[in-house]
Amino acid sequence: MKVSFPYMGTTVVYKKLLEMLGHEVIMPPKPTQHTINLGVKYSPEFACFPLKVIMGSYFEAIQRGAEVIVTSGGHGPCRAGFYERVHRRILETEGHQVDFIVFDSMFRNRKTFMENVKRLKGQTPMHRVIHALWLVYDMIGKLDHLEKQVQRIRAYEVNRGETTRVWEQIQKMFDQAYTKKALSEAFNKGQEMISAIHLKQVDKEDRIRIGIVGEIYVVMEDSINMKMEQLLNSLGAEVERSQYLSQWVTYNMLPKWMNWSHEKKILQKSDGYLPIQIGGHAKHNVGQMIDYSQRGFDGVVHLMPFGCLPELVSQSIIPKINEDYEIPVLTISLDEQTGIANNQTRVEAFLDLVRGKHQEKKQSRNRVTESVTQRVSPTG
Repeated sequence: MKVSFPYMGTTVVYKKLLEMLGHEVIMPPKPTQHTINLGVKYSPEFACFPLKVIMGSYFEAIQRGAEVIVTSGGHGPCRAGFYERVHRRILETEGHQVDFIVFDSMFRNRKTFMENVKRLKGQTPMHRVIHALWLVYDMIGKLDHLEKQVQRIRAYEVNRGETTRVWEQIQKMFDQAYTKKALSEAFNKGQEMISAIHLKQVDKEDRIRIGIVGEIYVVMEDSINMKMEQLLNSLGAEVERSQYLSQWVTYNMLPKWMNWSHEKKILQKSDGYLPIQIGGHAKHNVGQMIDYSQRGFDGVVHLMPFGCLPELVSQSIIPKINEDYEIPVLTISLDEQTGIANNQTRVEAFLDLVRGKHQEKKQSRNRVTESVTQRVSPTG
């Protein structure tokens, strides 16, 4: 089959799995303004931004020869659960007969999940399927580990753009790894390349850390979020996302009785503010903001597609979290009409605010330390 998928984040892992299952992979191009314009043209006006971008991405993949699209589902009030139906109907209206394979958590509907697995594996022997799954799962974890380092050290790079170029080279190396040995070599080489990047020396107590939360697509796909990670890094702030593919896979693949993944702990922290699941990642984002505050982060950037119901709910809870945990949060709404220059100015102003608060906390700690030192030191 000629198979494609939505472009989101580190696409090398999706490509790798489908290739190892014997499919011809049609890589969707990274979303551009043309992709967005294409999606906006054919999507309902009030559909959320990810639906429109993915719609444009599908048209581009079909133009390259895609026959089957593999994607994920959703649940609750979040409209992501209906993406496939809307996309399929639009494509059929435009004369494109494309098949969809939609994966949701195996614990919601095990029968449908296994049917999709059988369709996707085709004639591939089961031992090769298991090998592919384990290799790709290992690859996801290793790539996330390296990406977290990139998001931290890029804030201190001496040569602007060097860290991003290294990260792109690392992804290409992983794309060529088809065995456990090759994957391990790619990971070790990636570590060496990251360690060789020239960095400015910044004291630990002077470092600014910003968390990014929001709807998973706009958080993980930098082509539609103004390259938020790189923007914050360029302003001297370390970054950590609320969503990483390895965490999402672990949470959705392990049964509840043995699932003690990062996401489950985060969801528990949100119970006091949002006790039920309302779809999307609203509950997760509320818990993640609390976690960032407890871990000493200086601020949070909240990315939400315009009109996204779950994120509107989480946005309404932010003032209470800010009051209880004293962590600044900047919400940025994203759609096809987003003013990039305006939002970049807002991010810069937010970083100035965060730095001011960080400096106040540092001075307060120093005063406390000096006071304690004076009380315990012997008098002359």
